[in-house]
Amino acid sequence: MSSALYNEALIKRAREAIGRGRLAAASASVTLDNPLCGDRVTMDVRVEQGTIVAIAHDVRGCLLCEAAASTVVQLFSGLNASGTKAGFDAISRLMLEGAAPPADLSALEVFSPVHATRSRRNCVLLPFRAFEQALAQS
Repeated sequence: MSSALYNEALIKRAREAIGRGRLAAASASVTLDNPLCGDRVTMDVRVEQGTIVAIAHDVRGCLLCEAAASTVVQLFSGLNASGTKAGFDAISRLMLEGAAPPADLSALEVFSPVHATRSRRNCVLLPFRAFEQALAQS
């Protein structure tokens, strides 16, 4: 894994834009802003019988925020809503402490270089926080 903040894997993830758009029939939607850099993300989620059946995002922000929103969709789609805690904990530990993600959450490794740049950590965390709040409302 490259130590560059904007490494090839991260750029690729952002460009893939997994889940870009809005859900017409969302169970919940949450919009959060990062006042320090101007990022804004809306995360939509549809939960049916406790399972996350659809996630979408609308990001007006940097490459880190776009890659993180795509990662939320990649990691959490199809999971039981109660099974997301490990992902939220892993991304928080990675951003705040620099802790390596567990093997089953290796998709988070792309964000490892961001830990060293304190001002950019919230760019990664913003979509995860918005999704966590949307999931709690669904």
